[in-house]
Amino acid sequence: MKKLLKWPSFMLVLIFSLVLSGCSTGTDTPSASGGGDAEAKGTIEQIKERGKLIAGVKYDTKLFGLKDPASGNVEGFDIDIAKALAKQILGDETKVELKEVTSKTRIPMLQNGDIDIIIATMTITDERKEQVDFSDVYFEAGQSLLVKNDSAITGLESLSGVKVLAVKGSTSAQNIREKAPDAEVLEFDNYQDAFTALKAGKGEALTTDNIILIGMQQTDNSFQLVGGNFTSEPYGMAIRKGDTAFVEEVNTLLKSMQDSGEYDTLHEKWLGAKPE
Repeated sequence: MKKLLKWPSFMLVLIFSLVLSGCSTGTDTPSASGGGDAEAKGTIEQIKERGKLIAGVKYDTKLFGLKDPASGNVEGFDIDIAKALAKQILGDETKVELKEVTSKTRIPMLQNGDIDIIIATMTITDERKEQVDFSDVYFEAGQSLLVKNDSAITGLESLSGVKVLAVKGSTSAQNIREKAPDAEVLEFDNYQDAFTALKAGKGEALTTDNIILIGMQQTDNSFQLVGGNFTSEPYGMAIRKGDTAFVEEVNTLLKSMQDSGEYDTLHEKWLGAKPE
């Protein structure tokens, strides 16, 4: 009898262990769900709980977002917009953390939760709308070309066989391939590297939005813009997909700045003139 009882007893222990294991798995599920609920909080709520806005901005784009190597300060039109948003949400424009983004890294950083918003000379496109939501347009730019003053390049029609420099992940790189298919396009990680390459003679033209090129020209007057604007580049602030409350908050800020004249003041401060 004792030998016969050993097998059923073992089976009972095994079954009991499996039941306990199943119960343990069940109790883990609500906990995971709770984590999901925390992640599902809207951006505005996260900002208020954290006590600061985290904005993704450029560090290499004069007039919009440029870091001063001496002071470490980042300044520009986009930076002042970020400060205004922090003031609207938290009542204090200093409660903002600026994180550097590039054209290539900005969307992944937003989607990963590293930043709350992208304010970084970002053109609104249908392709990007599939990945992020955009605010209303806050600046209108247009793509152009920057060349040396003595260059024979006058516009798109002069780019056959020419090395044109652009930035990875930008609409400018896509546009120039479409509009000047015979040009050789070399891409760099950021605008500073691209401009350094242009000055070193690694290419004969640099292409991006006109206002970014003007910022480069202001640092070195041996270059000029040519060919006019050959695209329309409406800038928007990018927000995580589906966060409509935050989109509305940002659009409310833009309207308020425009109605009060604050937007015109910032435009004149950084770009030298009020918007037309």
